[in-house]
Parts: sequence; C-alpha cells; structure tokens
Amino acid sequence: MTNDIVALIEYYEKEKGIDRDKIIAALEFSFVSAYRKMVPGADAIEILRAEVDTKKGTTKIFASLTVVPDDDHQDKFNEVPLSLAKKKDPAIELDGKLEFNVTPKDFGRIAVQTAKQTMMQRLRQAEKEMIYEEFKDRAGDVVSGTVRRFERNDVMIDLGKFEGIMPNKERVQGEDYNIGDRIRCYVLAVENEGRGPEIILSRSHPNFVRRLFEAEVNEISDHTVEIRAIARESGFRTKVAVWSNDPKVDPVGACVGMRGARVKNIVRELNNEKVDIIRWSEDPAELVREALKPAELITISVNKEDKTVNVTVSEEDLSKAIGRKGQNARLSSRLMGWDVQVRRDETKEEQFRDKIGGVAHSLGEQLGITDELAEKLTLIGGVSADMIIDMPADFLTGALEITEEEAEAILARANAIVAGDTTPA
Repeated sequence: MTNDIVALIEYYEKEKGIDRDKIIAALEFSFVSAYRKMVPGADAIEILRAEVDTKKGTTKIFASLTVVPDDDHQDKFNEVPLSLAKKKDPAIELDGKLEFNVTPKDFGRIAVQTAKQTMMQRLRQAEKEMIYEEFKDRAGDVVSGTVRRFERNDVMIDLGKFEGIMPNKERVQGEDYNIGDRIRCYVLAVENEGRGPEIILSRSHPNFVRRLFEAEVNEISDHTVEIRAIARESGFRTKVAVWSNDPKVDPVGACVGMRGARVKNIVRELNNEKVDIIRWSEDPAELVREALKPAELITISVNKEDKTVNVTVSEEDLSKAIGRKGQNARLSSRLMGWDVQVRRDETKEEQFRDKIGGVAHSLGEQLGITDELAEKLTLIGGVSADMIIDMPADFLTGALEITEEEAEAILARANAIVAGDTTPA
C-alpha cells in the first residue's frame, strides 16, 4: 500500500467523518476490482476477497474454491482437487470451501492506481450515504452554512462536512449572495434518489420564519405560545397568527419582545422583510379584522359553507386593506384558509345619491327639465335657483352638454324663480 492511499484513509476518516471500517471495506472492494482487471481469467473467479493490513501496508487477495473429486476437476478458477485441498487442510471434505492466497507479486504497488479510482467512487458513495443517515431526520431544521459556489442560479452551501443546495426557486427574491457569505437556511428535504442524497435548502419557505420565531421566542419553544398559521410572500411580507394557552401571556407581545427586540432580530435575518404578528381567533370575523389591520372594517359577512368572508371598508382604508398589488388581502386569505373579499363601503355614497336625486327631482320640476339634466346641474353646484343664476351660459353649455339656447332658457327660468315667479315651466 502506498502512502497516498494511507493519506486518503486518514483524510476521509478525520475530515469527512466516514467510519474507518467503511473506508477499509471500500479499499478492499477496489483491490478486488483491480485484481479482476489485472489478472487474466480472474473475471471467471466467483468468490474473491481482499485483505488489507493498514499497519504493515500489505494487501492480499484470496479466492474461495470448491473442493471437487480429483477426476472431476474442470473449473480451475473456482474448483480445487480434493488431493490438493487435503494438503492444505486435512479435515476438508468434498463440496467444502477453501481459500487460497492468489496475490500476484508486487500486487499492491501495481494495483494501487487502478484501485484508487474505484476506491474514490466507493468513498464518495459512502459519504453520500452518511449525509443521508445524518440529515434524513433533520428536514425542518434551520442550519448555518457558507456560500461555496453557484451552479447556474442554484446556490451551493458548505455545511461543514456536507454540502447543501438551495435551488433558485427556494431563494428569496431580491437577496444576493456572495461566495463566503454566512447564511442560515431551512432544511426543506433530504432526497435520496438517482444522483444520491441531496440536502435541499430554502430561505423562502414559510416554515423558515416559523423556526426563527421558535429560536427567538422562549414562549414558543416552551409551548406557552403557539404559531397557528403563517402566510408568506418571501422578500416582501409575512403574516404570523399566534395564540396563547395562558390567559396571562400576551402572544403578540411575547413575539414582539421588549421594544420590539425579538421581532427585530427575525426581520434582520429576513433582510427587512415586513412581519405582521396578529392574534389568532377561532372566529373568522375577528381573525379577518386582525389580519387586515391597520384598515378599519365597517362590515363583515361570513359564509362558513363556502369559507368566504366579505368585508367593506371606507374609501380611505381601501388601499390599506387590499395592500400593494393586493398583497395584504391575499396573505390574509392564505393565513385564514378562507376567501377574503374586500370592497369599498358604498352606504354613504348611496345616501348621498338619494339625497342628490331628491334635490334634482325638485329642481327639475321647478326648471321644467328632465331629472337626468337636473342631476347633472346639481352635481356641478346648481342645487338651487339662486346658485344657478350666477353660472355663465357657456359654462352650462359645456358642463351639461346642451345647446346655448337651452342654457339661456335654464338661466331665464332660474332668474324668474329668484324673482318670485314659482309657476312651473
């Protein structure tokens, strides 16, 4: 055995953490493979075994042969005559198995290069198996690592002994990484498929936020406070609904922390992503009221069968409730698992229209014009005859889309009403 193979064993044992027995087993397998390639006819030998002595630096190859009668010795690669077998082991019987040392001269020195490639493949496989064994139960954990390299848009992250991959779809929009950056990630899955075990990491998954809260908030880790639901649009906003089984503990306050210290640490880890912490309620009406804050809801209509919630807000609060590009309403829907519909409250507008309609009808009767024209006149400020007479004819022509003669007629009638002539036109 050469020094580079010994060094390889030491490296995989100390740096990669692979069990020494597995390394030796990989080495023995590789020497058997090398023997089959080097020795003519060795492929025909059914049972071969390598024996490696790492202290002495020697390698031996043994073939297991079946004992057959002297006159029936046909397969020289797998059979040995009884008379020859008796010389090595007097107690051996027919059909028994007997090992013979078939190591060629200088086999270790010659075979090492052939064996090295096979050994490396086996060790890489052993390393992958170890990755799977160590990480298969860690899906859902948060791990820290260093950005090692990029493969297209995927990020390869050094986790110490192992390497994880953060696919492009699991990255957070707007986050840029540089080689050497230290980042924390959520272990999304540990897959063991065609290419071998892979540790799939994510920074965009909602449960990444969940794990950060569990690490930062003691009340969550000891189950005094529970995270009931999370909705996230990574890089932009996250809504977290929390609840406490202890009436003395404020779940929102516990998550926010003294002067916001706890939530600030989480927001910093999320690169200033907005985090809304709301109080969970089993009542959909109360929950949607909390979820859509800071908007003030005027009415709430709940349909439990269809799992829909219809809310109305004032004109001023409409943009707050819906959020930028509908984000606030969309996240609220995901958080609740209900379809949340936000509409503008039109009650005051309807009342205003009714009032305007009544005034316009009365004005139309006085001026001898249609209700439609009277409503247009009212909307431009002509709610009474004394206000109409101050409007120029050309202004009425353009605003009401009427002829100059019609405008003059309206002004004449308005002047007559102001003068005391209330006879209908």
